[in-house]
Amino acid sequence: MKIAFLHYHLRTGGVTTVIRQQVQALQGACELLAVTGTSPESGFPADTVSIPGLAYDPESGIRPDPLETADAVWNAIHSKWPSGCDVLHVHNPTLAKNKNFLKVLKALQGKGVRLFLQIHDFAEDGRPGAYFPESYPENCHYGVINSRDYRILTGAGLKSAGLHLLPNTVPPLPVDSKLSADDHRHVLYPIRAIRRKNIGEAILLSQLFEDRLPLCITLPPSSPADLPGYEFWKGWTARKKLAVAFDAGLREDFADLVRYSRFMITTSITEGFGFSFLEPWTAGKYLWGRKLPDICDDFEKNGIRLDHLYPRIDIPLDWMDEAAFRRAWESCFNTVCQHFDAVSDHGHAVKGYEHITRKRRIDLGLLSEPFQGQVLTAILGQEAAKAKLLYMNPQLRLPEHTPEDQTLISRNSEAVHRRYNMEMYRANLIGIYKKVSTAPVTHSIDKPSLLRAFLRPGNFSLLKWHV
Repeated sequence: MKIAFLHYHLRTGGVTTVIRQQVQALQGACELLAVTGTSPESGFPADTVSIPGLAYDPESGIRPDPLETADAVWNAIHSKWPSGCDVLHVHNPTLAKNKNFLKVLKALQGKGVRLFLQIHDFAEDGRPGAYFPESYPENCHYGVINSRDYRILTGAGLKSAGLHLLPNTVPPLPVDSKLSADDHRHVLYPIRAIRRKNIGEAILLSQLFEDRLPLCITLPPSSPADLPGYEFWKGWTARKKLAVAFDAGLREDFADLVRYSRFMITTSITEGFGFSFLEPWTAGKYLWGRKLPDICDDFEKNGIRLDHLYPRIDIPLDWMDEAAFRRAWESCFNTVCQHFDAVSDHGHAVKGYEHITRKRRIDLGLLSEPFQGQVLTAILGQEAAKAKLLYMNPQLRLPEHTPEDQTLISRNSEAVHRRYNMEMYRANLIGIYKKVSTAPVTHSIDKPSLLRAFLRPGNFSLLKWHV
């Protein structure tokens, strides 16, 4: 089969990593081409063509004509294959990083190109700045990386014949079984510290670590929107003299950070696929932290046990300035609704706030950085407050290291290798491509239904939603 990939860029990042893995999976089985707005920073394992009209919108706001860009994509594909490709596999097409992107895709579809649109992230899921006001492409095949998104899109109008579940493959992390407990230097949060990774909660967990091991956070955020929150926590932990090492991945080799960690954590409040729930086990490391049930459901059905993780951290409202938080929360909720042109009245916001603060408690993951800072200040050095926190959240008591923990690690590692390996990934990809290339579909996404699935006041977090 002849497969062309299309994305805004091939620079280092999560989606580019997935595209590379897909190219690797298909080597020897398909002919491949990658069409991109911005060329890769290093070598790429397939032929690439750069077309500037596909790149992120420039600051000048001046964008190439979408029909000319579509013609350039068409010409690039037909230069490699005179008869065209079997499938054009497009990544994250519903994020408006390029305001003309949907117009380009619809023009290509009009030329007879068979589209497979793989969604990693939804603008409707906390990214109002990347929202397309126009309709998404119709009568083409879509792909998602988890069952939650599959259910949401079928509920928004897509038919199962044209919607495909494509979980990512999980390359194992390096394992070093020779280390003893005395060799462990830190606890690792192996992420790029964007806001939704919930850094404040990771800092709270660090106050519960055995032997006061330092917390290492690997990488800083790369987007301007995430930098203020990151700098807030760097300054806050410095003033409090806490053992938190930021930017650890810029100073040390990642394999060493994994090797010398006692265990890993995750405190993210939202994920697309959820690598953080799978990768630690492959390195022989225990995972502790926040569980995202709608993401972890897939993993648990595949034999990965995650029942020791907690779904929320309850905090008393009087540990922060409740009145200021309520004003901030209601203002943000109403602003987001206006941004999406969604109908919301004051009563809707009031009911949502009453729901998230029932019993005079609130989940720490719904608070923005300043309010999380107030909560942590109420806990630091206050044994009575810490005891109350643990009473309200018994799953925050870090399990002692036991032979049962090692059994859990081994079983979860085996399950990850068995269910998320490259061979299964290749078979799934090729099977999907065959359906895309041979089975026309007639369906469309109802955008208001899609938005309602994500924009719900009952779980509205200031960390996730910002405009």
